[in-house]
Amino acid sequence: MAILLLVVLLMLGIPVAWAFAGVVAYLTLVYDVNLSTLMLQGFRSLNSVVLLSLPLFVLSGYLMQSGGIARRLVEFIEVLVRGRRGGLGASIVLASGVFGAIAGTATAAVAAIGTIMIDPMEQRGYPRGYSSALLGISSLLGILIPPSITMILFAVATQQSVAACFVASIGPGILLIIGLILFNWFSVGRLVHEKASAALPEFTGRSPGRIAAAALPALSLPVIILGGIYGGIFTPTEAAAVAVLAALIIGFLIYRDLTWGRLRESVIAAAETTGSIILILLFSFMIGRILVAERVPQELTEVVSALVKEPIMILLAVNVFLIIAGALIDDVSVTVVIAPLFVPLMASVDVHPVHFASIVAASVVIGANSPPMAPILYMACRIGKVSVHKAVGPALLMMAVVALPVMIITTFVPELSLYLPRALGLL
Repeated sequence: MAILLLVVLLMLGIPVAWAFAGVVAYLTLVYDVNLSTLMLQGFRSLNSVVLLSLPLFVLSGYLMQSGGIARRLVEFIEVLVRGRRGGLGASIVLASGVFGAIAGTATAAVAAIGTIMIDPMEQRGYPRGYSSALLGISSLLGILIPPSITMILFAVATQQSVAACFVASIGPGILLIIGLILFNWFSVGRLVHEKASAALPEFTGRSPGRIAAAALPALSLPVIILGGIYGGIFTPTEAAAVAVLAALIIGFLIYRDLTWGRLRESVIAAAETTGSIILILLFSFMIGRILVAERVPQELTEVVSALVKEPIMILLAVNVFLIIAGALIDDVSVTVVIAPLFVPLMASVDVHPVHFASIVAASVVIGANSPPMAPILYMACRIGKVSVHKAVGPALLMMAVVALPVMIITTFVPELSLYLPRALGLL
């Protein structure tokens, strides 16, 4: 009933944080919970060093967008794929993957890469609806390729290692990149009538060597951030601070695209985004406390286990539920409210919580682009200046042919998610 109330409030246009507040009020009334104690428990749950990385990664994403880092990455990748069949479509996928390895958010990738790529892609014969759909799904690589804000939230909500959750989603992320590039390659001549290769208009007159040299500072960021985390040099929280510092230095001193005005806009945007996420987290922790106290996760495990005996069917049922939930509510809600409810159920079929983290991340790729909510797809269509009706068809096809198989493989091949965390001694 609480989930139904949340869906109804969101579909009525209530802001996500306040929709969660409505659910808290409903549960408090139904279960006669002491609100003062509940609020105190919620605030204590927010008292986490790991959560300090959240505003810093959000800010680094906005700084990279306004500081010219995203543009240099796209330029470099466009040089690599220029002249190849489906090259410009592949560049969106690769740019989203690299940008995800720096910023950790899908929305930043949509805004940063979409504003650069959509118009040139139309000039090369890519329909705007197709390009927007490809952008929307590719941007979710920011969730699969670490560092990932979604994985930070999952780790905090389920009390898992952030570093282990980061690494677990790398395998599915690589699969999604390969799948989308192959889908785009096969689409040329069918969904896409690609014109003769030519440099993007903004890059004309610059040699590939100069473009590659200009991209080196931007390309060094994933190496610094991820190398520092897994090399034991700094924690994910410290890595977030390093990412902000590096983005400031590169934006101000090297590329000189970052101005004081843009810095102010980035800080304000990051503060607004972080404030919204923190409010959602506060209310979600409160909801979680109530549900755990009322044994809802345990009862859910018992009900599902009674209805479905085979572990394979249980995993498929959870997959379907996560996709439906993702199509109705946003990815943060799925990660911090819905996913933790299934952790005991996953444990009953011997699914490691870190493996489950990558399953949730793979499901978000589908849910965030599926109607009726489809927040990322709608944002991509706004950036692409195209009706969402023209993007839904290509998006559903990409999800059916690429994203859904990636989710199924992630679910039933545990080593895809667990090999790296074990190899790095994180499990």
